[in-house]
Amino acid sequence: MNAPLSQRLNAYLRLMRVDRPIGTLLLAWPTLAALLVASQGNPPLEIIVWFMLGVFIMRSAGCVINDFADRKVDGHVERTKLRPLASGELQPWHAILIFVLLLSVALFIVLQLNQTTLWLAFGAVAVATLYPFCKRFTHLPQFVLGIAFSFGILMAYTAVDAPLDGTAWLLFFANIIWTVAYDTEYAMADRADDLKIGVKSTAILFGGWDRLIIGALQLACLVLWFWLGHMLQAGLSYQLALLLIAGLFAWQHKLLWWREPQACFQAFLHNNHVGYVLVLALAIHYWF
Repeated sequence: MNAPLSQRLNAYLRLMRVDRPIGTLLLAWPTLAALLVASQGNPPLEIIVWFMLGVFIMRSAGCVINDFADRKVDGHVERTKLRPLASGELQPWHAILIFVLLLSVALFIVLQLNQTTLWLAFGAVAVATLYPFCKRFTHLPQFVLGIAFSFGILMAYTAVDAPLDGTAWLLFFANIIWTVAYDTEYAMADRADDLKIGVKSTAILFGGWDRLIIGALQLACLVLWFWLGHMLQAGLSYQLALLLIAGLFAWQHKLLWWREPQACFQAFLHNNHVGYVLVLALAIHYWF
């Protein structure tokens, strides 16, 4: 018997992680930061709207293709066993159909922007599609995710016809490093299950050095964001914001201390505050 339409729609929305917006937020914050810097604090409203829609669509598409790639292993992981594909609520062809539809919407959005941004978008889609499958052959899928999550920074610059200068690349590389740090926290929550089923991650690669390496990556982020502030001649409010971010990172390490899976996941979620503070600091720099 076919499931009711409302139940099927709910499954599609959960496949897209509409009920879990943290990924959208973590993708949105660095993109907004780049739009602010690239436009010197005055990004066109139309560009902001297109980019935020694009962030939502591409994050949703990434979740769909991720669940398609992991459909045979998610059922063996406590945290993911009830996902629509793993539980059999949806079939693999449903995921492919939704993925193609989302990419079609993404193409429509990026066609509203210039040609350089369009070409970068193709690269972003390629990396985002590759990411879920990297877990099978490398312990560095978090690095691939970092690249995928950072394409929006470069696209933000080209969309407002700004040159890809030093500030663009500082934001780009800092975001890759930050993504590796917080997605390692995410992977720490699943490490025991991943070891059983053979899924690779930086959490497994780092082993007992995980907290130390995450701390080093976070320190590298702070250094690059400090360097960005120096290039922008940002004032005291920006430097205070970096101190606040350092405090937020310290709180994450308190959560990570015992490596308890749920606490590791909470540390990952906590990065939403880091992105918010960074964007707020840049907004204050330009607007006040």
